Amino acid sequence: MQKRYLPFYLVLGCIPAGALLFSIAPLWGSILLVVGLIGGGLGLQDITQNKKALRKNYPLIARMRMLLESIRPEIRQYFLETDHEEVPFSREQRALVYRRAKNIEGLRPLGTLKNLQETGYEWINHSFISAEIDSEQFRVTIGGSQPNTEAYSSSILNISGMSYGALSPTAIESLNKGAEIGGFAHTTGEGSVSRYHTKHNGDLIWQIGSGYFGCRDDQGRFCPEKFADQAALEQIKMIEIKLSQGAKPGHGGILPASKITEAIAEARGIPMGEDCNSPSSHSAFSTPLELVQFIQQLRELSNGKPVGFKLCIGHPWEFFSIAKAMHETGFLPDFITIDGAEGGTGAAPVEFADHMGAPLREGLMLVHNTLVGLDLRSKIKLIATGKIVSAFDMARVFALGADSCNMARGFMFALGCIQAQACHTGNCPTGVATQDPSRFQSLVVDDKFQRVARFQRNTLLALKELMEASGLNHPAELTAHHLMMRMNSRDVRSAYSQYDWLEPGELLGDVSDEHPAFAKFWPMATVDTFQPTNVKHSGVDIETAKILHYQRSA
Repeated sequence: MQKRYLPFYLVLGCIPAGALLFSIAPLWGSILLVVGLIGGGLGLQDITQNKKALRKNYPLIARMRMLLESIRPEIRQYFLETDHEEVPFSREQRALVYRRAKNIEGLRPLGTLKNLQETGYEWINHSFISAEIDSEQFRVTIGGSQPNTEAYSSSILNISGMSYGALSPTAIESLNKGAEIGGFAHTTGEGSVSRYHTKHNGDLIWQIGSGYFGCRDDQGRFCPEKFADQAALEQIKMIEIKLSQGAKPGHGGILPASKITEAIAEARGIPMGEDCNSPSSHSAFSTPLELVQFIQQLRELSNGKPVGFKLCIGHPWEFFSIAKAMHETGFLPDFITIDGAEGGTGAAPVEFADHMGAPLREGLMLVHNTLVGLDLRSKIKLIATGKIVSAFDMARVFALGADSCNMARGFMFALGCIQAQACHTGNCPTGVATQDPSRFQSLVVDDKFQRVARFQRNTLLALKELMEASGLNHPAELTAHHLMMRMNSRDVRSAYSQYDWLEPGELLGDVSDEHPAFAKFWPMATVDTFQPTNVKHSGVDIETAKILHYQRSA
């Protein structure tokens, strides 16, 4: 007898043992019979199936392993992970959001839990002369700098793009009602404006992706007439073209027909019963010049509402080509949203989530310096997003050049998300990311919208206190000199010393070799294509390389 089958044989032995015991102790006999019959049946199924070798070789025991693996994330989260393990958000980060959303005081006794000598530790220098700030409701004006355009007074902390369909109806309602009473904006996500976005009156940033949901024709192409009709909605304050997102830059998606409800079809302008495709790139433009012309077209069709775009930085020359097109035509976006590869509200292939796209810090620095170098920085606001959850996270990106921040997962936590990481399954345990009525009805709008508003307000209050301690009157006064970074156990430097900083107008002439990334990639960018030009690869230029590739393929 092979030892690995011993548990199976023991379970089978429960059948005759239960039969013998039944006459003496019916209850225990019945229990043994049930265990033997059910366990024996499962064991026989394991032995006779051919898909999983482990179950065939270890009947019943292999099922225990599968059970333990299935609950491993929960066991780890509840019992094993430390307060600082970011998987993807640490217990400390989540608890901070929960406390602020519930208006619970967040004081910590006996000092920090962080290792202040650890490489990478960051802090902001304080001042002996603190400031006094009247209100934590910091605002920034977006748009209005060009003729016949509107300006929008935006909070510096808004809700990042999360579509209806990815989030439940009650989650969308709670976010928008929270934005309404809190005086901040709610980005729709590329799923467009749904009936749940307009049930309350919170300010909206309408996000338009490659599927052109809410403004598409029957072939899925951009429709100017439908866009103009939707953009006329008073609740829509700004329009954001989504070029890419940090969670899966350069990756499209398909919403299966089985997941398309009547409300989703209505919001997106798509038929029921058909798969809905979001291409990986836009069809309304294919060159940098066409992109900035598209921005100008949307601005005119919306009667001057602020228009910008969102991207995760990839090839530097691609953004440089957009910047050159902006400078050449004068068609400027009112804002640019930089999403870091840390972003994660969209379920993505592992390789995309882990290794595709530039992190927020590097992306923000590239965009900020490019606009400074073209003398355009004062005309375009920068919005940073990607794993921002605390007031210090906000202060850090302000120090590196951002004008405002968007948060996504922070607001999901405020709604009650427990980081079960089941968003893509439709089985969200808290009703935040599901279309199952039996689940999302437990998320009560009248309670959750208050948590959304409180989290935003209390985070800004914490930022206000940081600014006062630093002797500053507004986050816009933060610079890279304020942000300190530990390089090793003995070396501490400011963030200013760790990055290249361009002078205003420096890209309008010859690019200095003091800025290696710009010296290398700036000449590759042209307004006519996103492809690099004047590139050499091992002594062979791009066009020759393409010809050689085609010849080898043939």
